[in-house]
Amino acid sequence: MTAINLGFPSVACPVVVEHVDLSVDVADEISALNDVDRKAELHTLEMKAIREGTVASVHSWELVTAVDGPGTRMTLFLSGCLLRCQYCHNPDTWKMRDGLVTPIDDLVARMTRYLGVFKATNGGLTISGGEPLMQPAFVKRMFKEAHALGVHTTLDTSGYLGKSASDELLDNVDLVLLDVKSGLPDTYKKVTGRELAPTIAFGDRLAERNIPVWVRFVLVPGLTDAVDNVEAVVDIVASWPNVQRVEVLPFHQMGEDKWDRLSIPYPLHGVHPPENDVLTRVRGQFEARGLTVF
Repeated sequence: MTAINLGFPSVACPVVVEHVDLSVDVADEISALNDVDRKAELHTLEMKAIREGTVASVHSWELVTAVDGPGTRMTLFLSGCLLRCQYCHNPDTWKMRDGLVTPIDDLVARMTRYLGVFKATNGGLTISGGEPLMQPAFVKRMFKEAHALGVHTTLDTSGYLGKSASDELLDNVDLVLLDVKSGLPDTYKKVTGRELAPTIAFGDRLAERNIPVWVRFVLVPGLTDAVDNVEAVVDIVASWPNVQRVEVLPFHQMGEDKWDRLSIPYPLHGVHPPENDVLTRVRGQFEARGLTVF
């Protein structure tokens, strides 16, 4: 996906100096000041458009099968996230300003190209991140457009910003991929840097609306694999009758290179994927409560 020039007009006022011969240095300074004004104005207009949902800050997109929901899906990865998960494999999505500001019309047009694929595979559109609920107005508009075209919609979220999801947004959500990163509040804070309660509240809200949920739980040795932490996750998830499946995802090191490239200290260097016996034990904890586990 290429960067988009939104074509916003600059309304910055030029600096006018009458009857003065400007030296080259002074002229360059004034020109530089004008450039700063124009960039600031463009940024203001872009942020206004993001708040209104007419554009989105997009990290990337891809066409995938059986990964981000049912069937073949067009997955949009939006930029911006408030969590700082120790095992995050996309730290390059943390900052909204690092994304490409892209008009919604372009994204709807791209989605429309794949209508035949979606129909043939029972697939659809998934909006992921980063954290998509950093840009709720766009998500609301995009899912409404998708439903107007008969496209299945999936929201991939931590639930931390669940309060940002309006009822109208949720009216156009067919499935939520909900990351429950820990069951114990202290462990959740250690994993993400944030609080667990908003995720539980969002999950409760989805249950009240009977929106189908696939729960995702990342199993990290020495971080999230303790028996009591897993059991706490099970307690939370088992209280939601709308949960269709639980995906226990073994930790991997595929994200470490990105942390290194961004010069961010990686907290899980040297941690290995979970052993098979631990993976079996964790899956068994969910299955013992009647949950379908993948």
